[in-house]
Amino acid sequence: MSAKNKPFSLGSAPDIVDFAEVAFGYRKTEIPPKALKLIESRRKALEALLAEDRVMYGINTGFGELASQRVSRESLKSLQVNLIRSHACGVGDPLDDAEARGLIFARANELARGNSGVRPVVVKTLSALVNKGVIPFIPSKGSVGASGDLAPSAHMALTLIGEGMAKFEDERDWRPSAEVLKEAGIKPIELAEKEGLALINGTQAMKAVGGLALFEAMNLFYSSVLAGAMSVEALKGTPSAFDKRIHELKPHPGQLEVAEMLESMLKGSQIRASHKTADKRVQDPYCLRCMPQAMGAARDAIEYALNVFETELGSVTDNPLVVEGKTRGSIDVISGGNFHGQAVAFASDFAAIALTALGNISERRTAQLVSDFEILPPFLARNPGLESGFMIAHVTAAALCNENKILSHPASADSIPTSANKEDFVSMGMNAALKLRTVVRNVACITAIELMAAAEGVEFHRPLKSGARVEAALAQLRKISPAFKGDEVFSGRIEAVADAVLNGYFVP
Repeated sequence: MSAKNKPFSLGSAPDIVDFAEVAFGYRKTEIPPKALKLIESRRKALEALLAEDRVMYGINTGFGELASQRVSRESLKSLQVNLIRSHACGVGDPLDDAEARGLIFARANELARGNSGVRPVVVKTLSALVNKGVIPFIPSKGSVGASGDLAPSAHMALTLIGEGMAKFEDERDWRPSAEVLKEAGIKPIELAEKEGLALINGTQAMKAVGGLALFEAMNLFYSSVLAGAMSVEALKGTPSAFDKRIHELKPHPGQLEVAEMLESMLKGSQIRASHKTADKRVQDPYCLRCMPQAMGAARDAIEYALNVFETELGSVTDNPLVVEGKTRGSIDVISGGNFHGQAVAFASDFAAIALTALGNISERRTAQLVSDFEILPPFLARNPGLESGFMIAHVTAAALCNENKILSHPASADSIPTSANKEDFVSMGMNAALKLRTVVRNVACITAIELMAAAEGVEFHRPLKSGARVEAALAQLRKISPAFKGDEVFSGRIEAVADAVLNGYFVP
C-alpha cells in the first residue's frame, strides 16, 4: 500500500484493500459533489416530513421498546444527544488506531450514500476525523451485533460532539475529545434530528475489527503455505502429493491453488533431488501430504468470509432508512433491520474456525520438525542435551492452538434477547469479530514458529539448496530472524516474524 494513493470517494463500495488502506492511514477520504448533493436533498426531504409531524422511528420517537413513546418537537435534538450518552456503555480495552479509523470510515461511507437523512456536515466531520488522524476512545466490548454496534459507535459519536476521550494516531495518552478536536481544527457538531441514531445504528464496528483481521489473514495464508513448503524441504518430504493430476480429480478452488503454490515453491530443489531415488519412505505425514486439501479448504472459507465482508462494506446498515419515494423528488422513511450483523457474525466465526485449522496443521509440522531425530537433530538444537533448541517454541505453538480451539466456538450460535424483548434475536457479530482478530494473531505466531524452525532445518541440509522461492523467503526471514547460534530468547523473534507475516512481508 502506498501513501500516494488517491483519496477514497465516500459513498462508493470499497473492497477489502480500499478499506485497509484507509483504516491503516495510507489513504484519505473525500466526498464527491454528487454525493453531497444527494445527502443535502435527502435531508431537506426528511425535514419536510418532520414539518408535517409524520411519526418516524428514532426521529421523533423513543428507541427500542420505547419506540411507541412520542417525543415533542422541542425535544428532538436533545433526544439525539441523550441517545449517544446513554448508549456509550462500552467496556474493555479500546480498539486500536486502525480499527477505530476503520469504524469511522465505514460509518462515513454509509452516510454518504444519502439513505440516512443526515446533514452534509455530519459526513464532512467524520471525513475530517479520518483525514486528520483523530482516534476516538472506543471500548471494544458491549455490542451484541443488533441493533448494530450501538455501544462502540456511541463512543465514536461522543468525540464527534466534543465529548468523551480521543487522541491522535500513534499517541499513547487519551485526552478530552474537545481538546483534540480543537488542535485538529475540527468543530464539534450539534446533532439534529435522526443524526444520533444514524451515527450508531449499523455494523461498522464488527466490519472494522473483522475486516482488518481478514485483510491480515490473506497475508497470513500465503506465509502459512510458504512455511509448509519450507517444512517439506527440511523434512525431506516429497512433492509428488502436489501433482495437479491428483487435484484435478477433486477440484476445490483452494485445493488447486495450494497444490500449485507448493509445486511452484519447491521447483528446482536440490534437497528433493538428493533423496529422490534412495528414500525408502512411501508417504509423508498428513500435515505435509494433505496440505492442498486441508489448507485449500481454509483458503475457500477465508474467501467466503471476504466476500461477505465486502458486501457488507458496500451496504447501508442504518435504520430507519431514507429511500426514494414513488413520486419524483419524494422520499419514504422505512424501518427495517439492515443493522443486523448475522451475515458478518457467521463469516467471522467461519473464518476463525478455518484459521484455527490452519494453525493446527502448522503446529503439527513444527512437531515433525522437532521430533524427527533421523533427518534433523533433536529439537533442531545445535548441541542436543546442552541446548533445548525449539522444544519450548513448539510448546508455545501448542498453547496457542488450544486457545484457538476455545475461540472457535461460534459466537453466532448464541442470542440473548435485549431491550425488553423488542430486540429479541441478535447476532453477536462484534464478539465473533473480536475472536477472529485474536485467532489471526495467534496463527501468525504459530506460523512464525514454523517458519523459524523450518529455516533451521533447511539450513541443516547445506550446501544443498531448496527451490528458488523458498530460498528467497529464507533470505528475507534471516533479515529479521538470523540463524540461531545456540539457545537464545525466542519471544521477541516470534513476535517480530508474526508481525512480518501479518504485514505481508513474505508475499511476493
